[in-house]
Amino acid sequence: MITEPKAKPATNIRSLISVIGASSVGTLIEWYDFYIFGSLATVLATKFFPEGNSTAAFLSTLATFAAGFVVRPFGALFFGRLGDLIGRKYTFMVTLLLMGGATFAIGLIPSYETIGFLAPLLVLILRLLQGLALGGEYGGAATYVAEHSPKSERGFWTSWIQTTATIGLFVSLLVIMLTRLSMSKEAFNDWGWRVPFLVSILMVLISYVIRKNMSESPLFAKVKAEGKTSASPLKESFGNRYNFKFVLLALFGATMGQGVVWYTGQFYAMSFIQKICNVEAMQADGLMTIALLMGTPFFVLFGWLSDKIGRKSIMLAGMLVAILSYRTIYEKMYQTTNLSNKTEVAGAARIDSVTAPNPKEAGGFITTKTIAKAYTDGTTYEEVIKTKIAATPAAEAPKPEIRKTVTINDADKWTLIWLVFIQVIFVTMVYGPIAAFLVEMFPTKIRYTSMSLPYHIGNGVFGGLLPAVATYLATKAKDANTAAEAAGAALPNAAPYLEGLWYPIGVAAVSFVIGLLYIDNKNRTTHD
Repeated sequence: MITEPKAKPATNIRSLISVIGASSVGTLIEWYDFYIFGSLATVLATKFFPEGNSTAAFLSTLATFAAGFVVRPFGALFFGRLGDLIGRKYTFMVTLLLMGGATFAIGLIPSYETIGFLAPLLVLILRLLQGLALGGEYGGAATYVAEHSPKSERGFWTSWIQTTATIGLFVSLLVIMLTRLSMSKEAFNDWGWRVPFLVSILMVLISYVIRKNMSESPLFAKVKAEGKTSASPLKESFGNRYNFKFVLLALFGATMGQGVVWYTGQFYAMSFIQKICNVEAMQADGLMTIALLMGTPFFVLFGWLSDKIGRKSIMLAGMLVAILSYRTIYEKMYQTTNLSNKTEVAGAARIDSVTAPNPKEAGGFITTKTIAKAYTDGTTYEEVIKTKIAATPAAEAPKPEIRKTVTINDADKWTLIWLVFIQVIFVTMVYGPIAAFLVEMFPTKIRYTSMSLPYHIGNGVFGGLLPAVATYLATKAKDANTAAEAAGAALPNAAPYLEGLWYPIGVAAVSFVIGLLYIDNKNRTTHD
């Protein structure tokens, strides 16, 4: 590999903090913009997709969410090339504005009830734009900070950028919680869910002003001043067999496994708690927020540690403990909220039934049946069954809509917090050192392009598809059990709610083996 011209990065602590702060604020906001969609998936499923099948609507929402991840590699190629040609600073200013504009627009889209199939189509288009923007953001921010940092401290300083993804999710949950608290449940479900999308435009504009005053990366500025920038970053990154070997190694030996661990510990955990365990939305958001807040400092800890003992050992250890413990952790999460393990308070059950005109169909009615139960440990349960009675009876009666809500006691809430926190620790182990690891694999003149593609395939494709794939696998296993039970046959799946975990376990296992065999544990600095 060619050794690049020497340039002195910023070693002044104040200067480094300024660089990291300016980079992190923008990246954090982009993650916030990207993740409020996933955080509100259960609500968005009722707004942008047809009624009648809540599971299908939720899966469609997750698929739309995943679409933003799938296009991230294309954003990595486009913006990575741009960043290696004209510079890091201006490229991720463009991605910031693109992300902010798309997020704001999602908050303005009318519901499916108003504009029909145009609603999910517009949402999909805007999610694709978000994915393209994020594909160019991360590589620019990580590269920019790394090229300002002392070589021996890159793990520590770039780990601050790594915190932005989790803090972005944390902020998205916090904004959603505050919005919920500021209005009634009905108002939030009607229009309040739009607020987190709309307020992001203010944060984007503030971040743009901050980034506008940043200087270019000193290493890139040096290469550019000497006329040694790449004329064809894509060709040099992927047409050069030697460099392309490192691109593939970065993908299959590191970012692929890191991606599924990241999305299991943060997004699938949230989806599992809300959809499988049926924990009340505000309570689920609250416990996720606490777990994320507790785990965030460990990104910096493991980034710093990777400067001392190497990136490989920490990242692979995170993958291994995740592989070995996921099923145990999720079984504990499920049983903690399983009402079969609790004792119902005798005589406390309440059943109410109300029939009212259907506002969406003249002459039709909706019967709402509410079943409420209480348990001796303080847990409460509510089941709402809505049945539509058409003005003109159809040949086949519509299926009732069923919503189950479990409000857990404080002891169970803290059990879930600790179980999610453990998963966040796995996340910090694989994610804390990854930016420095990727930066050091490639020379300055093609670094933005070369590192962005494997990162965004690993995270965007393998990681981003995880919520949809895992939910599909769990749903399929549950349906198989239901069919077997109806036929009087033995149940094929003892724990269908755990079947979705085979996807992250399998992907992480493959990545662990490749990384163990082919990645060395040296922190490389020869490419600067």
